[in-house]
Amino acid sequence: MNAPDALTAYRPLIGQGRWFSTLPPERQEQLLEHAVVQKVPAGAALFLRGDANSGLYCLVEGSLLIGAVSADAREATLGLLEPPQWFGEIALFDDGPRTHDAHARVASRLLLVPRPALLRLLAAEPQWWHHLGQLLAEKVRALFESLEDMAVLAAPARVARRLLAMATGHGMLAPGITHLTIAVNQEQLGAMLSLTRQTISEVLREFEAQGWLKRRYGAIELLDTAALSRIGQPQGMAAAAGAAAAAQRV
Repeated sequence: MNAPDALTAYRPLIGQGRWFSTLPPERQEQLLEHAVVQKVPAGAALFLRGDANSGLYCLVEGSLLIGAVSADAREATLGLLEPPQWFGEIALFDDGPRTHDAHARVASRLLLVPRPALLRLLAAEPQWWHHLGQLLAEKVRALFESLEDMAVLAAPARVARRLLAMATGHGMLAPGITHLTIAVNQEQLGAMLSLTRQTISEVLREFEAQGWLKRRYGAIELLDTAALSRIGQPQGMAAAAGAAAAAQRV
């Protein structure tokens, strides 16, 4: 698919992203006119830790698992990307290699703005560094919030907050846009939160019994985001007593 096709097919979706939607219109056009479409089969790697920086990506179909493999072959799932998230900017700032692995959870499609095109934009208009810095800052903000949750919250609150964060693309979707069906399974959710699959299953079972969500094959549908938001607040833990009794804190 060439650039005009990509603009036509994916522009409404891409516009749902907070970072892209806040770019000046001329910057949006500059970015997309250099984009090419890349397909990744289910289970295949888009890139691996240590790979050279190929450019900036926007996921427009499917989903990607971000993770790493340790020296003793243990796998760690750190996050799940869904459309229309942009990523890959870290390597642009430090000119280093990719920091983690990215695998397609299902057959996926992405827009790639190649590194040479980005470097030309940066050289011609240094304001692009500010725009890309804002994208990087979104990721850092979400990372700090996730680390805080891991340190201070019990399992039910951690699960509720992570599901809500994923529904809004970790704050990277434009205001008012929420994806209520999250393509994640219990094992992947547990890996992201450092919780056992059994704990995740017990928490989700309790949430489902309360009518707050619905477990589906390979996905979770959020039914009551207000209730999940209350559970996710530290002061809301008393209301989570039933879920906390059903699940261990690990």
